[in-house]
Amino acid sequence: MPTTVLVADDSALIRRAICRMLEDETDIQVVGETTDYASTIRRANELKPQIIVLDLHMPDDDTLALASFRSELANDCQIIAISFSDDEETKALAQNIQAGVLLEKMNLGTELIPAIKKMNGS
Repeated sequence: MPTTVLVADDSALIRRAICRMLEDETDIQVVGETTDYASTIRRANELKPQIIVLDLHMPDDDTLALASFRSELANDCQIIAISFSDDEETKALAQNIQAGVLLEKMNLGTELIPAIKKMNGS
């Protein structure tokens, strides 16, 4: 059974790049894509992915949306936070949503697939 992944990023280019990276992995299946936190919560609760690849800076990234993000998820999925920056504020955001890992977007090509496999125990 492949690891199911929901890709959440407001940039169509980033979403497409992530999906292309993952499409050849037989043990990883992208089950959906979203562009903001509200739709990510809705789709995650519908699709119940094992992992959400989550951009930390989307249009509705106010403190309230982030503070309640984890509690609004119906399933106990894991989160891989992604961002162009890894400053203290970004690290704190990742920690607040209980992300298992924070990856810089510039390193996704080498770090995303290993992170997904590690989270799934592969």
